[in-house]
Amino acid sequence: MKNIYEERLKEAYPELEIKHMEENEIGQNNDVIIINKDLIFRFPKYIEGIKKLEKETKVLDYIKDRASLSIPFAQYRAFEPNEVGKVFTGYNLIEGKPLWPSTMNSINNEEVIQKIASQLVQFLVNLHNHPIKDLEIEDQNVDDIRLSIENLYARIQSKLFPYMSLESQLEVSRNFENFLSNDKFLGFDTVLIHGDFGASNILWDPKRERVSGVIDFGETEIGDPAYDFAGLLASYGESFIKRCLSLYPEGSKVLERLNFYKSTFALQEALHGIENKDEVAFENGIRTYR
Repeated sequence: MKNIYEERLKEAYPELEIKHMEENEIGQNNDVIIINKDLIFRFPKYIEGIKKLEKETKVLDYIKDRASLSIPFAQYRAFEPNEVGKVFTGYNLIEGKPLWPSTMNSINNEEVIQKIASQLVQFLVNLHNHPIKDLEIEDQNVDDIRLSIENLYARIQSKLFPYMSLESQLEVSRNFENFLSNDKFLGFDTVLIHGDFGASNILWDPKRERVSGVIDFGETEIGDPAYDFAGLLASYGESFIKRCLSLYPEGSKVLERLNFYKSTFALQEALHGIENKDEVAFENGIRTYR
C-alpha cells in the first residue's frame, strides 16, 4: 500500500522529497501516511470519504484564521481524478499526542483541568459562532437534522437489529422515539460543528500541559452544537462535561441532547462497519448490544 501512495504523491508533487515514509494505523475512514516524520497525508478509503475530505478542506480553508487552537491546513491536495487511492490531502504535523481518557484521568492538577476545559470551550465557541452564510457546504436546519436522526434509526433497525438482543432493541427504540417525539429537544439553531470532537482528535502537549491542536474534521458539517459536546462526554465523562458547559453560553440547554447523541456513537460505529465491510468497526460497535 505504501508503494502505491508513494507513486501517487510523486505523480502529484514531483518536487516532494520523500526520505522516510510510514503508515499510521489509527485512521478508520482514511489511510494515513507520515512523510519525513513531519507531513501527514490522508487518502480516503471509500468514495464517501472523498466527499468528506472535499468538505473538510473547504471548512479548514474557511476557518483557519479564526481557530483558537492549531488545526490542519492542506498545503498538499489532489482531488482529481476522483478515485479512491488518488485523492489525498497533506499538511504539517501538529505537535502533540491524542488526549486519551487515561491521560486526562492521570491529571490531578485542578488548574490544568480547568485550562483544558477553557481551551476546548473557546475553540468550540469560535467554531460554533463562525459565519456560515458564505461557506460552500450543504446547509442543514433543524428539520434536516430530525430527518437524519430518523434515517439513522431506520438504518439501525434494518441493519443492526438482527444482531442485537431483544432487550437492546427495545432500549434503542425507546431512546430514539423519546427523542424524536419531544419537540423541545429540537429547538436550537444550527452552527458549524467539528462532528467528531473526541479524544483521538484533541492533541495534548504534556510538557506545556495544554491542548496543542484539533485534527480530523472529516465529519464537520452544519449541525447541532450539542453534538461536539457529546464527543467530549464520551471521552472524558460527566464531571468534565459539566465543567465545559458551565463555560459555554447557555450550556445547560444542550445537556439532554448531547446525552442522546452519545448513546448513538457505538451504533454509528457498527453501522459504519456493516456498510463498509469493516468487521473490526462492526464488532466494536455492536459488542454491548448483543
